[in-house]
Amino acid sequence: MGKITGFLEIERHDRFYAPVAERVSNYKEFVVPLSEKDTRDQAARCMNCGIPYCHGTGSAQPGAPGCPVNNQIPDWNDLVYQSNWQEASRNLHSTNNFPEFTGRICPAPCEASCTLNIDDNPVTIKTIECAIVDRAWENGWLAPEIASVKTGQSVAVVGSGPAGLACAQQLARAGHDVHVYEKLAKAGGLLRYGIPDFKMEKHLIDRRVAQMEAEGVTFHYNSPVGGSAAGAVDPAELLKTYDAVALTGGAEAPRDLPIPGRDLAGIHFAMDFLTQQNRRVSGEAVSGDDILATGKNVVVIGGGDTGSDCIGTSIRQGAKSVTQIEIMAAPPEKEDKALTWPNWPMKMRTSSSQAEGADREFAVLTQSFAGENGAVKQLNCVRVDAKFQPIPGTEFVLEADLVLLAMGFVSPVKEGLLASLGVALDPRGNVSADLSHFTTSIDKVFAAGDMRRGQSLVVWAIREGRLCARAIDQFLMGSTTLPK
Repeated sequence: MGKITGFLEIERHDRFYAPVAERVSNYKEFVVPLSEKDTRDQAARCMNCGIPYCHGTGSAQPGAPGCPVNNQIPDWNDLVYQSNWQEASRNLHSTNNFPEFTGRICPAPCEASCTLNIDDNPVTIKTIECAIVDRAWENGWLAPEIASVKTGQSVAVVGSGPAGLACAQQLARAGHDVHVYEKLAKAGGLLRYGIPDFKMEKHLIDRRVAQMEAEGVTFHYNSPVGGSAAGAVDPAELLKTYDAVALTGGAEAPRDLPIPGRDLAGIHFAMDFLTQQNRRVSGEAVSGDDILATGKNVVVIGGGDTGSDCIGTSIRQGAKSVTQIEIMAAPPEKEDKALTWPNWPMKMRTSSSQAEGADREFAVLTQSFAGENGAVKQLNCVRVDAKFQPIPGTEFVLEADLVLLAMGFVSPVKEGLLASLGVALDPRGNVSADLSHFTTSIDKVFAAGDMRRGQSLVVWAIREGRLCARAIDQFLMGSTTLPK
């Protein structure tokens, strides 16, 4: 694949970022693409591996090697090297509905499992993926794929995040009448309201929604399913109206920190903070009191991607200082490849937002919040050992005017939809659904994405949405030609 000796002749060269001072002045994407020649050169580095782990193993286990959607990476690398960009796009889209999303926000487990990563020199797979799909859009190669025959079957998809969108698009292309119910004003879920625009601008979602509408998908906005909110749709009505229902509402219940002082003003869940800013950027109305970092000492609790997004957003809002704390110990600077490769390794990573000017503290436990006049002013912290037990004598204080809780999500929200349906849950509180057929405890109701598997990656949501669509098509028609 690629140039036979390319990996020996060509050095790894990846996209780069606009300077910090320039990029933090706005909310636009700041990754600078490679030139066409550089992209082809990087694709030429793809080896003729005996076992290309970048494809993915098909395992649903966290940390499993390769691409969750099983992208045929060596194939489209070769096509890019040969300058056959249109065929590369066709190949890429055969496994991934939305490569412009994953080409921007996926952590790229494919690169971790690349054979060249044995010496820290993997093929720039994510960059090449993004270049393929961006070129496809620029050249008008992604026309709507309208089903030639309609099945007469109808499907309701609840939730328009990456799992719901992938599921809906696949089902529409199979000829079903697909209706997507979204509780918010626009489609995208976490993609639109959680991920900052500086990582992924929202026009990327809009053009996919337009493509899907042209393919026959109907979107119902401001239409929460279950509950008593204005415009709420009765889940029972969906079961009566549609031949199948797919639950793809995500895992939105955040992990809280119930310690003394939690009720002080200025302590917020990360997603409330991020959603507000995304609404401001898009021109949507912001509900509730403004959560702003401007001129404040900000402390982000949680070391993952959501915490990193809080850092970048706080810096752009003009925070006085930003500190990120994590209860886990600092990971090693470099993994032991003999033990980890081709699996996803635990090692120190610095995100673009962290590099913009945040202090990071590891092995830190917050014991309480303290404040003045009802507002948070400091965190009382302590260092912890490997078992997360406080180490006596290591107590310290962090000043804070704004605290953002970014400790992940525990499960789907139970109130409303899930409570109304009475669908069975697994021991972790997610919707219990068979991994082969995605069927729940209720007849003709299916579940996929974070609502079924728990908090995970966008690329896994796309994968599950596709598999769920295939299962629904099989259920409705007795057979299916939809790809995995």
